[in-house]
Order: sequence, then C-alpha cells, then structure tokens
Amino acid sequence: MPHYAILIFDPANDTEPADTQAAAAHDRHADDLASSGRMLAAFALRPGAQARAVRRDGVTDGPFLETKEVVAGIYVLEAPDLDAAVEIARHNPAVQQGGGVEVREVEDGTLPG
Repeated sequence: MPHYAILIFDPANDTEPADTQAAAAHDRHADDLASSGRMLAAFALRPGAQARAVRRDGVTDGPFLETKEVVAGIYVLEAPDLDAAVEIARHNPAVQQGGGVEVREVEDGTLPG
C-alpha cells in the first residue's frame, strides 16, 4: 500500500507558547491514526526559531525560508490512494486551527526494522 507524508503547517509565530488545547487535539488525532494502523510515524517539530539552515555558503540560525507558515510536524501514513490520504489529512487539527496540511506520496524510502 502506498505511503503518504502529511506536512503540517501552522501560522509562523515563534513567540507564543504552544496552546495546550491545540496540542491535545493533535495528540488525539495521532492516537486515532495510530490505533487504526494507518500511521507509520509522526513527529512534532520545535519552533523554526530554533532551526539552523544549511546552505552551500554556510549555516545560519533560523528557518530556511521566511514565510507566513512553518512546518510544525510531519506524519507518514498508509492509504490506498491519494484521495484516501487527503480525506484522512482533512481531519488534522491544524486545518481547523488556522494552519493546513500538505499531502505528498512518498516516492521511495526505507522503514528500518
């Protein structure tokens, strides 16, 4: 079955602490996906202000791009096709919290076992 990466985007705001209710909604969503057997992995990312961008000309503090939204997390799931993966991703709390998600089929990869 194909794998899909779901990139979770939140409005860029590295100054406010994480909302505990919003985080709880994401935890419930992840638990639901995990218990269904569709989710293979999930990771929340630290704020972009804590990132380091690596380019050919050196390393800088902060995210790679200055944008209105930042990648806040990623999960990988199994779904029969892109439409099914999009339907699953539509239920991600980020969609209702002012952010969004991007769904991409994983072309190739390895799951260490």
